[in-house]
Amino acid sequence: MKLELTKEFIIDQNCPTPSCHASTVLPMKDGSVGAAWFGGTNESNDDVDIWFSRRVSGSWSEPVCISADKALPHWNPVLFQKDEKTVVLFFKVGKKIAFWKTYFVESTDHGLTWSAPRELVPNDDAGGRGPVKNKAIRLSSGRVLAPASTEQNHDWRCFVDYSDDELQTWRRSAFIERPTRYRKVVGMIQPSLWESAPGRVHMLMRTDCGFVYRSDSSDFGATWSPAYKTGLFNNNSGLDVARTADGRLFLVSNPVRKNWGERTPLTVVCSDDNGVTWGAGAVLESMPGEYSYPAIVSNGDELLITYTWNRKKICFARMKVNTDKTAGTHLDGEFSAIVHKNTR
Repeated sequence: MKLELTKEFIIDQNCPTPSCHASTVLPMKDGSVGAAWFGGTNESNDDVDIWFSRRVSGSWSEPVCISADKALPHWNPVLFQKDEKTVVLFFKVGKKIAFWKTYFVESTDHGLTWSAPRELVPNDDAGGRGPVKNKAIRLSSGRVLAPASTEQNHDWRCFVDYSDDELQTWRRSAFIERPTRYRKVVGMIQPSLWESAPGRVHMLMRTDCGFVYRSDSSDFGATWSPAYKTGLFNNNSGLDVARTADGRLFLVSNPVRKNWGERTPLTVVCSDDNGVTWGAGAVLESMPGEYSYPAIVSNGDELLITYTWNRKKICFARMKVNTDKTAGTHLDGEFSAIVHKNTR
C-alpha cells in the first residue's frame, strides 16, 4: 500500500476570522468538496459561527457564515449527504458544552444556499443530540447512525442517535458502559463509527486516560458492548476513522500517550483486520504546534481529510490509496520515527 499525499489550506489569505477549529469534510454529488468549521475570535466566544466553503476546479469558494443565534457560540459542524439532492449540516449552539443544543441546516444545491437553522430534537435538554463531532453514517439497512456524547456534570459519556425515517425523528441508545481505570471511570466522548458487515457497527472513542477505547454493536447500533481499551494512544483530542470500499480502515489522530498531551504529531494509520491491529501510515504534521480535530472520509481511491492548523487555518489533505494489496506496505522514515518516539 502506498499513500500519495497533497495538502492545501482552505483559506490561505484573508480568513474571515482569527481563529478556526473543528472541521468537517464531504465529497458532494456534483464533484465538488464541501468543508465547514467553526470560527470567530476564540473558541466559546459569542462571535463564533459556522463557516462553509466549496472546492470547485481546484479552488475554494469564499466562506459563507451560518448562524442560529448571533448571541451564542457555535461548535463542531458535521456534514452529511442525506440523499442525492440534500446535504445536511449539523452543529452545536450554546455557551456551555453541557447545555449544547443541536441545530441543522439543509442545502439542495450542493452548498450554494442553505435553509434556515432548526433544532434537531426540539426542547431536548440532554446536552446535544445527533453527531457531536464526527460524521453520521448510513447503515446497510438504511438507518442513519450519528455518533454522540455528552459532558453534563463533568461526566463524559458516549451514545448513538439513530433515525429510521430520513432524519425526521431520532432515538438514542443507552450510554456506552465504561470501565474503571486506576479507580476512576474512563471519560469518553466524540466517537467515530463504521459498519464492517450488515448490522455490525463499531466505534472508536476519545478518552481521558491516554488510550483510544472501542465498543461494538451487532444490531445496527441499537445496543453496544461495554467499552474496552485498544492499543492506540490518545491525547484526549479528537480522532476520526473512515472505511474504504475494500474494507480497510484509516484512522487519523494524534498518537500521543498523555491525557491532554500535545496535539502533534497528526498521523494516519491503516488496519486490514477491522481495527484489531494497525500498521503503516503517513504523517500529516510533525512540527511543534496544534494539529488536531481531524475529519476523514473515503472517496473512491482517495481519502479526504481536514484538520485544525494551529487554530488559525483549516488544512485540506487528499491521500490517494493504492488498492493493490499485493504491492506491499509503504512506511516512510518520518512515520517510523514518530511511532517509535511515542511508543517508548
